[in-house]
Amino acid sequence: MANLRILSFGAGAIGTYIGGSLALAGEQIVFVERPSVANELRQRGLRLNLAIDKRRKTNQIFALSPTAFVVAPSLEDALRYGPFDAALFALKSFDTASALEGMKSFAEKLPPMLCLSNGVENESTIANALGPDKVIPGIVASAVERRGPGDIVLERLRGIGIATSHPLSAKLLDAADSANLNPRAFSNAAAMKWSKMLTNLIANPTSAILNMSAAEILANPRLYEIEIRMLRECLAVMEAQRIPVVDLPHTPVRALAFATRLPMRISKPLLARAAGAGRGGKMPSFHIDLYSGRGESEVEYLQGAVARAGDRFGVPTPVNKILTETLMKLTNKKIPLEEFAHQPDKLLALM
Repeated sequence: MANLRILSFGAGAIGTYIGGSLALAGEQIVFVERPSVANELRQRGLRLNLAIDKRRKTNQIFALSPTAFVVAPSLEDALRYGPFDAALFALKSFDTASALEGMKSFAEKLPPMLCLSNGVENESTIANALGPDKVIPGIVASAVERRGPGDIVLERLRGIGIATSHPLSAKLLDAADSANLNPRAFSNAAAMKWSKMLTNLIANPTSAILNMSAAEILANPRLYEIEIRMLRECLAVMEAQRIPVVDLPHTPVRALAFATRLPMRISKPLLARAAGAGRGGKMPSFHIDLYSGRGESEVEYLQGAVARAGDRFGVPTPVNKILTETLMKLTNKKIPLEEFAHQPDKLLALM
C-alpha cells in the first residue's frame, strides 16, 4: 500500500505522538507550526520516548532527524508539499474556531481532517467551516506528556479511535495499526466522542478550582458526591440523545458509567482508577491551563457542552453549569485564584 501524505496541525503532545509514530512507520508527515517552533524542529528533529510500548523492544528514545519529516511555518507553506491524503487536527477546543478561520481561504486544498481534539463539538465546527466531507471523528485514549516542542513521552499506551463514517477511515486505520497506535474502528462516532468526554470530566474542573489533585478530590466524600452527580448528568444527556456508552481502547468506560450507580464505597476505587488512567501522573488538564495563566479553559467545551446539550434536550445539569461558570470566572480573572484554593466548603456551598 502506498504511503500516506499527512498534514499535522501542530507538533504538540498529540500531534508529535501521532504524527511522529506515523513518520516512524514510513508515512510522509508535514507539520504546521509557529515560525519559532518550526525553526527549532528543523534544527533538532523530534524525540519520542515510547519505551512503555513493549512491542518496540527498546528503551531508546526515537530521534527523528529533520530529514524524516517536514515542518512549515505557515499553512500556505505547508500546502506546497501537497496534495495531502489526510490531516491531523488535535488542537485545544478553545483554539478550534480561530484555527479554522485561518483555514477557510485554503479549504479547497485541505484534505479530510482526523479530529482528535477533546469534546463533542469540534467536528461540527470543522464541518460548518470546511464542509462535512472534511472531518473524520477520532479520539486518543493514550496518555502523552509533552516535554517541549516535538519532545514527548508516552505515559500510558491505550490506543486511538477512528470513526468508520468516512471513505478514508479504512486507510487511516491501517496506517495507525502499522504505526503501533492501537487503533479501533467505531461505527457510532457520537458514542465514541461522548464516551471519551465522560472520562475527561472526572476531577478536572474541581481540581483546577480548588487547586487540589484528583486523588485529593476523590478522597473527600462530599467532593466525590459532586463528581458522581456531574457524571450522572452527562449520562442523562447522552441517554436523552440515544447515545450509548462504549468502551474505548483499553478503557472500560461502560464500567465507569455503571460505577455511578453503585454505593460510594464500592464505586470510589473504580472512579479513582479512571481519573488517573488517562492522565499518567499529571495534574488534570484544566488545572494546568488555569495555572499557566493562558486565559483559556476547555471546561466550556466539556462540562459546558454537557450543559448546552442538557438545555437542548430538557435535562437538568446544575453541577456541570456551576463548575463551568466558576472555572471560567477564575480563568477570566473575575475572581482570584485563591478564592476557592483548598477550600472545598466554598465550592460545595455553590452546589
